[in-house]
Amino acid sequence: MALLNDDNLKQYVISVKVENRFGVLARVASLFSARGYNIDSLTVSATEQEDVSIMTIVVRGDDRVIEQVKKQLNKLIDVIKVSDHTDLPTVERELVMVKVNAPPNKRSEIYQLGEIFRADIADISPRTVTLGVKGDPEHIDNFIELLKPYGIKELMRTGRVSLVKE
Repeated sequence: MALLNDDNLKQYVISVKVENRFGVLARVASLFSARGYNIDSLTVSATEQEDVSIMTIVVRGDDRVIEQVKKQLNKLIDVIKVSDHTDLPTVERELVMVKVNAPPNKRSEIYQLGEIFRADIADISPRTVTLGVKGDPEHIDNFIELLKPYGIKELMRTGRVSLVKE
């Protein structure tokens, strides 16, 4: 739960278990956009049940409006369960792939940085290296920040996934 700027908005992590049907994603996302909230991260994946998917939605908002959105999500016919992971102990992971400028005289530094973050080297070209890292959001943020001085050419980050600890 990170407090964000002066607007008194905080970041929420909401897990929504849904029926795996056409149009469900659009209906869920529209509840947030209808209230003027941009979704920071959205992942949708299969679960252990073939006909059920899980969405992990990261969004910034205020308590009152997010509570209303959660209530409205619960009313959608295809929604099975809504869980707010914001203040719960969770295990969270993301994946990032970063293509960074890598002239020959900087490659060893970039490789060492990659080793520290347990990065996979996904691609090497004469001018760039593409690295992939998985980890919690703060780990990913730190990796990106340390690569910035080399010149990030392209970056793609998956959305967050979150499971509550037992």
